[in-house]
Amino acid sequence: MSRKEENRTITKDGQLLLEKAHRDGVVTAWDRHEAQQPHCGYCEMGLSCRICVMGPCRIDPFKEGPQVGVCGADADIIVARNLGRMIAAGAASHSDHGRDLVEVLENVALGKGEGYGIKDEAKLKKVAAEYGISAEGKDVRMIAGELAHAMQEDYGTRKKALTLISRAPEKRRDIWKKLGIVPRGIDRETSEMMHRTHMGVDNDWVSILLHAMRNALSDGWGGSLIASEVSDILFGTPQPKPTSANVGVLKEDQVNIIVHGHNPVVSEMVLLAAGSDALLDLAVEKGAKGINVAGVCCTGNELLMRHGVPMAGNHLTTELVLATGAVEMMIVDYQCIMPSLGTVASCYHTKMISTSDKAKFPGMEHREFYPDNAREMAQTLVKEAVENYGRRGEIYLPVAPVDAVGGFSVEAILGALGGTPGPLLDAIKAGKIRGAAGVVGCNNPKIKQDYGHVTLIRRLIENDILVVDTGCAAVATAKAGLKTAEAARFAGPGLQEICGALKIPPVLHMGSCVDNVRILVLASALADALGTDISDLPIAGAAPEWYSEKAAAIGTYFVASGVYTVLGPMPPITGSMNVVKLLTQGLNDVVGATFAVEPDPEKAAVLIRRHIEVKREKLGLSSVKV
Repeated sequence: MSRKEENRTITKDGQLLLEKAHRDGVVTAWDRHEAQQPHCGYCEMGLSCRICVMGPCRIDPFKEGPQVGVCGADADIIVARNLGRMIAAGAASHSDHGRDLVEVLENVALGKGEGYGIKDEAKLKKVAAEYGISAEGKDVRMIAGELAHAMQEDYGTRKKALTLISRAPEKRRDIWKKLGIVPRGIDRETSEMMHRTHMGVDNDWVSILLHAMRNALSDGWGGSLIASEVSDILFGTPQPKPTSANVGVLKEDQVNIIVHGHNPVVSEMVLLAAGSDALLDLAVEKGAKGINVAGVCCTGNELLMRHGVPMAGNHLTTELVLATGAVEMMIVDYQCIMPSLGTVASCYHTKMISTSDKAKFPGMEHREFYPDNAREMAQTLVKEAVENYGRRGEIYLPVAPVDAVGGFSVEAILGALGGTPGPLLDAIKAGKIRGAAGVVGCNNPKIKQDYGHVTLIRRLIENDILVVDTGCAAVATAKAGLKTAEAARFAGPGLQEICGALKIPPVLHMGSCVDNVRILVLASALADALGTDISDLPIAGAAPEWYSEKAAAIGTYFVASGVYTVLGPMPPITGSMNVVKLLTQGLNDVVGATFAVEPDPEKAAVLIRRHIEVKREKLGLSSVKV
C-alpha cells in the first residue's frame, strides 16, 4: 500500500480500490484534485465576480490596485453576493427534490403511478392536519390530493409564512419575525436571492446575508422538510433496521445493482423490481444466485432507512465501487453524481443509466422515470442488469462488510423513549448525556476521506455526547463500526449506560442529507419540552468534510435555527473580514448561534464540547471543564 492511498482515505476498501484503480489506469476525484493545484486564490477567498460581463472582476487584498469591481462593488459586496448565490443553489436543489415527491403524491391521489401508494396513512393525516386539512369523511386519496395541493402552495408567492415553520419553537419564530426573515415561499426566496444579487440591486452586504438566511430557512423548514415528510407518507416512516456497509456488501455470486443520487422515487421502484420472481428466476438462469441492490450516497440512505438495503459507500467511493468490476448496473437520479462515472464505468462492464429529466451525464444511457412509467422502466432496467451479469471480467471485493443499524426517524427515537423526549432530557439533566451533536455532510478530497467524520464523532461519543448523523457522514460511521449497539463500548460511561438501556448505537442514523431537518424537528421537541429555544440547548452541528452548495444552505438554516455549527473546509468568504466576523461572531447576537471553521476534527470536537458545557451551565446543569 502506497502512502498516497493511505493519505487519501482512512477506509481499507478505499485504499485497496484506489490501488487497483491506479493499476487499471482509472483517474479518480483525488487525481483530478491533485491536477487542479494550486487552486485560484481569488475564488477560494470569494473575491472573483462574474455576475455580469463588464467583468469578470477580482480584488487582490494583498496588493495595491483596484479594491472594487467595474460596478464599484467592494470585497464585502462581492463575497456576500457569491455566498448568497451558493446558498440559493443549495436551497433550490433540496427543495426541488421535495417538489418531485409532492408531484408523485399528487399522482397517487389521481390514481396514477402504478407501484406507488400511501404507506403511512397516520402520517398523511397528521401532516394534513398541520395544513388545516380535515380527514373526516374523506378517503386516503382525497386527503393526499388536498395535501399535495397545499404543499404546492408553499412553493409559491401567496403566503406570508411557510406552513411547517409552526414546528419550530415559538421563541425561534419570534426571532425570525423580528429580523424579517420568516420564509414565505420556497421558490420565492430563491428567486429573490437571484434578483438581489443581480448587478445594481442589493448592495448592502448585511442585507444580502440576512436574505441568505431566509432563503436557507425556506429549504430547511420548507422544501427539505416537505421532502422528508412526503417520502415517509409514500414509502413508510423509517424504523431501525439492521444493515451493512462498505464495498463488501457487493456479492460475488449475485447481480449487483447500485442506486446513486438522492430521490427515492427511482430507487424504490428498482428495489421492487429486483424482488420480482420472474427476474430472480432469470438471474438464476444467467448463473447468478440472486439480485443484490446496494446504495451509494443518499438514495442509498433512503433505502437503508426503510428497507435495510446495504450501503457500498459514500461520495468519494462512487468511482471506486465501479473499480470492483462487480457492478452490473449503476442507476442514478440527481445530485452529487460525478460526470466522471461514465468514463470510469467504460473501463469495466458496468452499464450506467441516468433517469431524471433534469440530470443527464456523459457516457450514460438516459431512461427517464415518471410516475406513470416508473414500475415498467425499473423492470426493464433490472432485466438488462441481469443480462449483463455474463459480461463480467475479474472482480475484486477486498473486504468483508461491517454490520450497522439505520432508520432512526424522529418517530423512531421518540418511540424508543416511550413517546416523549422526557427520558432523553432526564439523561441530559443528570449528565449521563452531556448533549447532542448532528454531524452531516459529504466527502471532500481536500480532507482524507471519512477522517473528519469518524475522528470527530469518536471524540464526541467518548465524552458522552450523543451523535445523530445523515448522508455521507452516516455512511462513514457505519463503515467504521459505530452504528451497532455494541459500539457503545466506544462511548463514555454515561452514554454507554443509556445505549445499553435502550439497546441503541451511540451514533444514530437519521437518513439522507435532505433529512437533516429531522434533527431540527427533534431539537424543537426538546426545546418545547423545556419551554425554551433551540439556541439554549446543549447541542451543536458539524460538517467536517462538506463540499456542496446544498451543505452551505444546510449549515445556514441550522445556524438560523439556533444551532452552533462547525465547518471543516472554509467557505469562500475570507476575502471579507466583515463577512467572516458576522458569520463567526456577530450572528450570535442576531440568531443566538454562529459558524465556526476548524478543519482539524480533534480541535473541532473540543469546540463542540466547550459549547455544550457553556449551554449546560446557562441552563443550570452540571458542567465540566474542557
